[in-house]
Order: sequence, then structure tokens, then C-alpha cells
Amino acid sequence: MEMLKIAKTDETPEIIFDRHASYLKCRVALYPKTRCVLHACVSMAETNMRATPTPRRSLSSKLEYTNTASSKMVQDILSALEKIKGVTITWYYHADDEDMEAMGHELA
Repeated sequence: MEMLKIAKTDETPEIIFDRHASYLKCRVALYPKTRCVLHACVSMAETNMRATPTPRRSLSSKLEYTNTASSKMVQDILSALEKIKGVTITWYYHADDEDMEAMGHELA
């Protein structure tokens, strides 16, 4: 698999994973019904990133909503990706979303 694209719906997050570029983009509102799909996709991407001999890897995160239970999952995902050499994580948030901005600073 070279490229994985999942369109954002009420049931799924938007996921774009380019294996050659070691690029993962996630745009999601983390509700219980979307958490499993996101976790599965990120786990698959993490495995591929570890196996791909690319000096630069990146994660682009655009969380639209999260709750306490989901933020623990996000923290676990970021901790796992952080251990991979050369990973850059970009945290996007709406300019007026102070909670999401604060979460990004806490997880940095």
C-alpha cells in the first residue's frame, strides 16, 4: 500500500497516509465512534514509518474536538511517534479554540 485516503464522515476521521513520504495527516473530531478508526490508522502508519528508511517523517494533526478520554489516546499516539527518529508533529487548531491550543502546548 502506497497511499491510504479515508474521507471524513460522521463515522470516520479524514486520514491521509503517504508511505513514500512518511506523511500522516489526521483531521478528526474525537468522539467514541471515530477513536477506533483513528487509532487503527495511526498504528498502521507508525509501523510503516518505523520500517521505511526515510530521514524525515511528519504528522499533521487537525483535531476539531476531543474529550478527556480521547486526549489520553492522543497523548499515547504522540508519545509513540515521538520515539521515531526524524518525526515532525504539526499541531493545527482554530484561532479561536483556546482549549485545543492549550492541549497542543501541554502535549509538546
